[in-house]
Amino acid sequence: MENSKMKVRTIHTGNFKLDGGAMFGVVPKQLWNKLNPADSNNLCNWAMRCLLIQTEDRNILIDTGIGDKQSESFFSHYDLNGPQSLLSSLKSEGLEPEDITDVLLTHLHFDHCGGAVTNKNGVMVPTFTNARYYVHKTQWDSAMDPNPREKASFLRENFEPLYDAGKIIFLEQGDTIANVIEVHVFYGHTHGMIAPLICFPDGKKLFYGADLFPSSAHLKPHFVMAYDIEPLKTMSERARINEIAARENWWYFYEHDLITEISQVALNEKGQSYPINGSSLFEIFI
Repeated sequence: MENSKMKVRTIHTGNFKLDGGAMFGVVPKQLWNKLNPADSNNLCNWAMRCLLIQTEDRNILIDTGIGDKQSESFFSHYDLNGPQSLLSSLKSEGLEPEDITDVLLTHLHFDHCGGAVTNKNGVMVPTFTNARYYVHKTQWDSAMDPNPREKASFLRENFEPLYDAGKIIFLEQGDTIANVIEVHVFYGHTHGMIAPLICFPDGKKLFYGADLFPSSAHLKPHFVMAYDIEPLKTMSERARINEIAARENWWYFYEHDLITEISQVALNEKGQSYPINGSSLFEIFI
């Protein structure tokens, strides 16, 4: 999307596989398997799709994918696939790592922040040397002292080097970045997750769903991931945002949906949400 010296592009970082039951929680397989068919190991393929926002003087990246510095044994659990990577996708937009000015990390689970840090000759350093890295303080505290449920998702090598390098800035609800990104904070999936709202000069709004809405299928009220630490809170947070989004015609950006990059949302007569006008970012906002 280009709008008055503002541009937004999808940054593909590859795909990975996760257990279908974990991604859809208590929903029976005969329902969710129609939306994202599982393989013989009950694994569904998911995107790790990030977003680049360019203004006149800023190159802002939202999330960084899984990265490439973990061990072969670690990656073997997730069957990484797809031709894209974080840096190759940025390069296709004419950008090198040093060109990125800001990195907003929605939360610190490994598939969202793994690319934020690079292993350089055995030393973990920020991938984007000239960037400020943003995260919510509650999320930071959760990652540094994780609960047993999330401990395996928080890998310190993905984010602690950012703090050591003096790169971390803590954001709060209602903060803004470059006057185009509004910070919205949620607590159902993980405490202090940021789902940013990108606001364009012509009034259009694009909501980066992070893991509040990992895919368009998760607009369904009861399709809540088993990974969420407070599922009921996830449901109430979704209902609140969906009501606003439907009324104001927001677009949603789905980080993990393999097919649908964006859609709008509608509410049925019972107030339940469902996706409409699903498409790719390029097709709608060229």
